[in-house]
Amino acid sequence: MKMDISRRLLDEILALAAVQPGREVCGLLFGEPQRILAFAPAANVAETPERTFEIDPKALFAALRAERQGGARLIGHYHSHPSGDTAPSACDAAMAEPGRLWLIVSGREARLWQASADGPLHGRFAPITLETCDP
Repeated sequence: MKMDISRRLLDEILALAAVQPGREVCGLLFGEPQRILAFAPAANVAETPERTFEIDPKALFAALRAERQGGARLIGHYHSHPSGDTAPSACDAAMAEPGRLWLIVSGREARLWQASADGPLHGRFAPITLETCDP
């Protein structure tokens, strides 16, 4: 499977992570089956944001309500790893909802994963080819 994202959107997500390099930043991804079209930053409400993330439930519920009312389709989320690793952690695997995309960024790197019930990484994630394109 392959997903497209505009270079501009990816650069904006990377820039948000760079502003807080010692914390995991996070947000929501919107799009269609093979393209990420937009994102929305969300507060990381985790108790230890330097090591983990939890998307603000208010932002998540608002996005789900908007989707039900014909708004943008929520396809997953992004978060950063201050450690420099763009692979999902075991903690990420414990939170993964099958079918959702996980864009993990660190520094200038980004990798995309899809959560599944039996993925090859942590039994929960499969890598997805992420291709940048013009808007």
